Amino acid sequence: MTGKRTINKAACKRLAGEVRTELGLDTMQALDPWQLAELYGVRVLALGSLPLDQAVRDHFHNVRPHAFSGALLPHRNGAIIIENDAHPLARRRSTMSHEMAHVIGEHKFDTSLVNERGCRTADRLQEDEAAEISAELLVPSDAARRLARQKASDDEVALRFGVSIELARWRMNATGARIIARRAANYRRASGS
Repeated sequence: MTGKRTINKAACKRLAGEVRTELGLDTMQALDPWQLAELYGVRVLALGSLPLDQAVRDHFHNVRPHAFSGALLPHRNGAIIIENDAHPLARRRSTMSHEMAHVIGEHKFDTSLVNERGCRTADRLQEDEAAEISAELLVPSDAARRLARQKASDDEVALRFGVSIELARWRMNATGARIIARRAANYRRASGS
């Protein structure tokens, strides 16, 4: 009998918190993912700086920019990140955080980046874990709860942490921050506090 593999969200939160502490960040401070990469000795290369044929660069910068956001690649005894520098800064921050989450999560590299059909391969559990860690790195759940109590909008959360409005909205919802804040306000109202 095989069970579905699932991530441990509490462990992801702890790991992200430890990394933010390593960087000297408090809960309400924005993460600089390039600083995180530097701390871990991961070299970051912009797609636009690579010696690529202009048609290839144009394809990923202008024709189909959403086809490639970034990749963590093994390099010698470490890793490098290639990021699509044509994306908006908020998107690049999310990509960088996701790729660095693979590093701090100590995820194993597959032997191939694509399968026989040319499609990208990825370990679903590792991808889910990297998404959870990177989200916690970018918008900590404790910060989301504090901002929900302050009735911060998605725009305000996005601006504070340098993320997209979509990511801010997702974090405010996925953490249950607004539900928790609403219940606390309802309790205070009902109890006359």
